[in-house]
Amino acid sequence: MQFLRMISQQLSRFTALVIILAAAVTFIEPATFSWVTGDTQVIVLGVIMLAMGMTLGKEDYKVLAQRPLDIFIGSIIQYTIMPILAISVARLFDLSPGLTLGLVLVGTCPGGVSSNIMSYLAKGDVAFSVGMTTVSTIIAPLVTPLWLNYLVGQSVEMDGWGMFHFMLLVTLLPVAIGSMLNILFQNKHWFNDVRAVMPGVAVLAFAAIVGGVAAVFGDQFLQSGLVVILAIAVHNIVGYILGYYSGALFGMSKPKKRTISIEVGVQNAGLATGLSTKFFPGNAESAIAAAVACIWHSVSGSILANIFAWWDKRQEAKNPTVIETEETMELGKPIRNH
Repeated sequence: MQFLRMISQQLSRFTALVIILAAAVTFIEPATFSWVTGDTQVIVLGVIMLAMGMTLGKEDYKVLAQRPLDIFIGSIIQYTIMPILAISVARLFDLSPGLTLGLVLVGTCPGGVSSNIMSYLAKGDVAFSVGMTTVSTIIAPLVTPLWLNYLVGQSVEMDGWGMFHFMLLVTLLPVAIGSMLNILFQNKHWFNDVRAVMPGVAVLAFAAIVGGVAAVFGDQFLQSGLVVILAIAVHNIVGYILGYYSGALFGMSKPKKRTISIEVGVQNAGLATGLSTKFFPGNAESAIAAAVACIWHSVSGSILANIFAWWDKRQEAKNPTVIETEETMELGKPIRNH
């Protein structure tokens, strides 16, 4: 198990590289991930959300109870900025209906499953990150279909009620099961071993979803790749900036501002990919946009976290006598890997 723990840690550390590698392998040999479609893809998505649920215990729910205002504000910011920004970017770039659907789908999904790891690396507020990701995931089955129907429902035929039920199945159910297992067995050695391996399993599952989409829609990506990347990059980077300054607007501390920046900018694009292939199977471009976002968000989020950490080191080098404050004390809280 020690070896598997080490593998899991390395997979989590190099998430972006693993996803890029899976996409590259699929372009060379599409059959590698051609099996990740239909019900298989739903199961793979469920594994990712189960892994997230296994990190949630009683202490995390206490955080939700103790800091409801911060988490409420953060969730409102996330579910306001990213959907509106998505449709605005789509219009700015004059994207096709399919690419618009994919970008808006990414923007209306909950926070990314790796965002709390990025918050930890960025010296953000990890408990706040866990709280925001949890709440955004819980309310996603209701909020995502409503936003999607409002923003693109007139131009894209969609089953909002069916999407609601599907998201309950692939988000809340596995998260609830994972969390219940964590609460019941968190003191068991065997469960701690399994939980330590799950982040790596989630990364591999994430890579399989991206590979599956690339296997089916790889040719279409080559035709519209540049505009997709540009649109997703603008959506993501502006999301980071608006998230950070929204936190500043509400007087949040530096760790919280960094966390809300990452939580707003990094979306669960894996879920968006699954929703796209499930509910819009004939719309290849929407799945392409979501799959590209899987890769981009993992890369950019890791880079942003490293930039924040680099900035702190630079500031400490300029001022070696750093006074420990309540903000820096928050950084000592244990990480909960999603």
